[in-house]
Amino acid sequence: MFNVTKIERVIGDKTVTFETGKIATQAHGAVFVSCGETKVLVTACRSNPRENIDYFPLSVDYRERQAAAGRFPGGFMKREGRPSTREILIARCIDRPIRPLFPDGYYDEVQIMANVLSADKDHDPDVLAMMGASAALSISEIPFQGPLGAVKLARVNGEYIINPTHSEIEQSDLNLLLGGRKEAINMIEVDSKEVPEDVMADAIKHAHKYIVEVCDFIQELRDACGVEKKFEVSALDEELVAKVESEIFDKLYQAKAIEMKAERKEAVDTIREAMIEKYCEPEDSEITEGIMNRILDKIEKKAVRKRLLEGKRTGNRGNDELREIECEVGLLPRVHGSAVFTRGETQAIVSAILGTGRDEQVVDGIKEEYGQRFMLHYNFPPYSVGETGMIRGAGRREIGHGALAEKALERVCPPKEEFVYTIKLISDITGSNGSSSMASVCGGCLALMDAGVPIRKPVAGISIGMITDEETGKYFLLTDILGEEDHFGDMDFKVAGTEDGITAIQLDIKADGLPHEILCEAFEQSRKARLKILETMTKTIDKPREELSKYAPKIVSTRIDPELIGKLIGPGGATIKGIQEETGTNIEIDDDGVVSISTMEGDGHLAALNIIESMFQKPEVGKLYKNAKVVSIKDFGMFLEIAPGVEGLCHISEASDKYIKELGDHFERGQVVPVKLIAIDNMGRLKLSRKAALAEMEDNGEGSADEETAQTQD
Repeated sequence: MFNVTKIERVIGDKTVTFETGKIATQAHGAVFVSCGETKVLVTACRSNPRENIDYFPLSVDYRERQAAAGRFPGGFMKREGRPSTREILIARCIDRPIRPLFPDGYYDEVQIMANVLSADKDHDPDVLAMMGASAALSISEIPFQGPLGAVKLARVNGEYIINPTHSEIEQSDLNLLLGGRKEAINMIEVDSKEVPEDVMADAIKHAHKYIVEVCDFIQELRDACGVEKKFEVSALDEELVAKVESEIFDKLYQAKAIEMKAERKEAVDTIREAMIEKYCEPEDSEITEGIMNRILDKIEKKAVRKRLLEGKRTGNRGNDELREIECEVGLLPRVHGSAVFTRGETQAIVSAILGTGRDEQVVDGIKEEYGQRFMLHYNFPPYSVGETGMIRGAGRREIGHGALAEKALERVCPPKEEFVYTIKLISDITGSNGSSSMASVCGGCLALMDAGVPIRKPVAGISIGMITDEETGKYFLLTDILGEEDHFGDMDFKVAGTEDGITAIQLDIKADGLPHEILCEAFEQSRKARLKILETMTKTIDKPREELSKYAPKIVSTRIDPELIGKLIGPGGATIKGIQEETGTNIEIDDDGVVSISTMEGDGHLAALNIIESMFQKPEVGKLYKNAKVVSIKDFGMFLEIAPGVEGLCHISEASDKYIKELGDHFERGQVVPVKLIAIDNMGRLKLSRKAALAEMEDNGEGSADEETAQTQD
């Protein structure tokens, strides 16, 4: 019934299996990828192009339903809805390296779908989905110019691990996701702990050896399936291209010399509109607007690339020169930290907000649920590029850019043990002409320092582009690329880090691949630019402020024995609720015994801390407890609470230095009185004395020995 092809290979020290011919047989390409107990189904399908389309409509969808890990989704709805942030980021990682590997003029709709059907706790499905996408395209009729391999690499204690487990990733100081062909790399995603450029280049070189193995593995599957590629491309009429080019190339070449983006765009749009009117609007014309836009895009690209190869960048900048940078902090008084970072026409306003543990983002997926205490949200409104548009919430691009800036800064943020706050950065792009994600990194760093977050070191980011002469192979690396240098160029290489090393990388390349020697050169050029940016940033603010904003919540923390958490909570939560009501605070308890106490105003957090610490301190004989609360009154004495959950007996003879016949005539339940711990018997019972406390207070000049009035707390 099935014509099954199944092959397996050891990649690193883990066995990966490809199987096709049994599942999803009506898809144009379908591969079941397995590693351990993690299994991912990846399919590839195509459909005929839409009429007058002038771009390649590739879509990638990645889903990891919680059923794959044997769990139900949290919350009221038990059916998964829109993709999570993690799913979107992985879909982008699948999309970015394969998108350039299709023939020019191929406009069929292509859809890649990756479904995680089983997930163990060791093997991450993201890299399996990337392998599966390449394999599914390779065994289909779709003209994919692969194969493309993918591997993950982690460095633990100085050793490289290929396709690491989740626990190994948590221990690593370098996490790398690499996509590429046998000849060169196509995509890089990195988060790392200030790793030097030479170590990073070595790690990428090491990982590429396994890229070659994965490509051979996919090629083996393709050869076994023996599918012939069948496709059509929409070729342009070269005579028409040459005719239009002769009319407008020089005009476009000159228009690209205009420095300001809006004026440059207006000049280019005028030229394009004239050509569309001339060739498309006559009734007898067979040239559609879609075809003309393709021709105009091709000529515009040629004009931009010619200028760059001649060393004529917009604004007459050198290839290694940054645009003018301006920094400002403290712009927004009510947020807890703020900054404006401007580089040329690219500008980001970044706000820093500090919160408590209750403000953590709960992340619920196939991995164990956890709280995210540092986050960066990136917003790209249409006015940032002088346009109008619908506001529909964060799109994939915004989520991707925010995640890149987030991991660039997260590695320098203090651990929870040193800084208990939840941290949120919001980057609003108010102007864009290239590298707005790196502007978010720089602005985010400034906002963190303005907020008083004790980051280890300042972080900056920069994007390096590349332009290559297709005839001679000569290339130029471009520092701080503009939007059109990215769009018409060959590479967008974003690198962020401190003065000592890299914290994040994202590479996308439109050429066939990036050779290792050019990668090393790009690293060095980005390092020099990053140091210059850091120098400018630190002139504005060179270290975190010593005090937090007066509008930030006040938080203190302490640690108790995890086995005694129940004592702090009390029966039905009575103890912790009582402390919160009495002090006007919020108290959060982690499973490891860390207790965080917060308040928005006043010093209630200090009062609550004192109460909690007294609860878990061993009672000391001879210690004065000035705020003991009467819990109950008996004929022989009264029981008092010297700390929540800690009670002792004050015998009637120790209640006063005067004779008392009935305690109820002088004291009542809830009354606060001072007592002194005078003894602990061999059963651990506490003996208290108000008489001794009053005497000590009188000696210290704090009160009268016969004073019997006290505050009542109901």
